[in-house]
Amino acid sequence: MRFMMLMIPKGYVTAAPGTMPSAEAVAAMMKYNEALKDAGVLVTLDGLHPPSMGARVAFPGGKPVVTDGPFIESKEVIGGYWMIEVKSKEEALAWAMKCPASGNEVIELRQVQEMADFPADVQEAAAGFAELQANRPRIDIPERGGRDAALRQVHR
Repeated sequence: MRFMMLMIPKGYVTAAPGTMPSAEAVAAMMKYNEALKDAGVLVTLDGLHPPSMGARVAFPGGKPVVTDGPFIESKEVIGGYWMIEVKSKEEALAWAMKCPASGNEVIELRQVQEMADFPADVQEAAAGFAELQANRPRIDIPERGGRDAALRQVHR
């Protein structure tokens, strides 16, 4: 079973462009990320820039309309995510509870819909989906000191 663990940092909605975590937060999160990798459950992970650097595309009347961030109407935003592959929701929860998150962070756990979860007609309509996922890479976390990997998944 695959689960996404979505990091939701309070206050990230209004974070300024270029907001970065502290070195201490990165070091703690890297230990956690490496534990996920060493256990063989990590599929991928990334941290996200704040909404002030993003954009939204809405489709009123079926036509795309772009709005640049920040998005003041949002109450919560995703600061990063992990995709893990485990045997149960309980195992996914156990991993989420080991995260060195701060008091202003929440992890939302969501199970990924697998093709087998859908009825036959939906599986037929999604013919070719498995091929699109076939080249899905697994994460390879560089040794400590790799700046890009170290900055992933930590937003405070």
